[in-house]
Amino acid sequence: MLVKHVRELIGHTPLFEIPEEVHGLKNITLYAKLELLNPFGSVKDKSAWNVLKDDIETIKKEGKTVIESSSGNMAKAMQLVCSVYDVPFKIVTNRIKVREVKQILQLVGAEVDELPGLSECPDPTDPNDPITFIEQIMSASPGKYFHTSQYTNEKNIHAHYHSTGKEIQDDLDEAGAGTVDFFVGGLGTTGSTRGAGTYLKEKNAAMKNIGVIASKGHLLPGIRNVDEMYEVGLFRKDFYDDIVEVSMDESIDAMLMLIRKCGILAGPTGGGSLAAALKYLKPIDATLDRKHSCVFIVCDRVEWYLSYLQKNKPELFGLSVKKDSVKAVTKEESEAAPEVSPDELEKWLEEKDNLQVVDMRGTLAFKTTRIKGSINIPTDNLEDIADMGVPFANDQKVVLVCPTGEVSKRFAAFFKARGVDCYSLTGGFVAWRDNGKGTEKSKAAGGRRLLVGAGQS
Repeated sequence: MLVKHVRELIGHTPLFEIPEEVHGLKNITLYAKLELLNPFGSVKDKSAWNVLKDDIETIKKEGKTVIESSSGNMAKAMQLVCSVYDVPFKIVTNRIKVREVKQILQLVGAEVDELPGLSECPDPTDPNDPITFIEQIMSASPGKYFHTSQYTNEKNIHAHYHSTGKEIQDDLDEAGAGTVDFFVGGLGTTGSTRGAGTYLKEKNAAMKNIGVIASKGHLLPGIRNVDEMYEVGLFRKDFYDDIVEVSMDESIDAMLMLIRKCGILAGPTGGGSLAAALKYLKPIDATLDRKHSCVFIVCDRVEWYLSYLQKNKPELFGLSVKKDSVKAVTKEESEAAPEVSPDELEKWLEEKDNLQVVDMRGTLAFKTTRIKGSINIPTDNLEDIADMGVPFANDQKVVLVCPTGEVSKRFAAFFKARGVDCYSLTGGFVAWRDNGKGTEKSKAAGGRRLLVGAGQS
């Protein structure tokens, strides 16, 4: 096949039938839509091209810069489209948590304004909103930027209605396999699931659209946590018949199934969609009296996530988890960690009995509003410190505060086992705020503009 422009390679990705001996379902045929085979390596290639194709020539003619908020795949695809057309591209993000993602963005020539990153426990109270920064950047330079606004741009949905959804149905028609009964995909911007899901439901009104999100306190690149969905303008909860939560471990295990059993170099997001599909379908499978079909999306490739996998599953690389580390804390140990309620902590603060409150949220969230007298050690920093030793005195009472109280329990279990009188705040800072407890703000925190200005110098 001879092609003369990279846009000709976007789309028409294969539909792969997962062998029954791999998935174990007796009455459901399971298909993987291999979006990792797009030319830039992900499902976002379609979105990027669709939000730019109608305007890219005008953008170039007017000398504008395309600007977008993205944590990786969308940015990568948009940068490559812009590069082909010799158009500048600027990314504003706070979500790059994987080294390879940042490196590939640098390699393809992206200009990245990286704001203070989100913690391992996604923080619904963090004011560090890249969209607001983009608005301020555009206001400061009228006419300079073209904002593609992937989180609210309906062209994101249209891309997958006209490509992903249609491609799936066309392939099934060609194989004489009928229509889709279950469609499963991870929820990021939600463009792919809404677009393809709408098309497929038009072909089968009884089809179930199943969304996939990460469990509380779990980081899955490309899939949002339940506490983050409020950020996505395209998200419509009532569009989905069910939303399934998956953990990081479940997603990585399913990813390895795709890699080792099927020869598909899927990333953890594709693994998450497979894990959710199996979790949802297995109870249904035995109740079916005819053959059904399910399609899930394999969003991107594993190569982008090697450092993420090494950090969270070192045993896959022949490495061992340090026994004396936070990562070695088991789920059972974490659940058994001592906790303190917002009401109890309020009393402790009034008593001021050798108490130290440690806020594990991101720096900007802490500066904006915090529990009075608390200190800020973000999650990643506290983990690094813990690897070197215990930073608290044994005669000191310590309360750890993360956004929603999930990650702090693991740390509280770790320090408690080492003789520290350590507790996790139940429900985290969100519970403290929602219970109307007192907070204070940093005098120097009043401005996103200060941060934007620093980023522009």
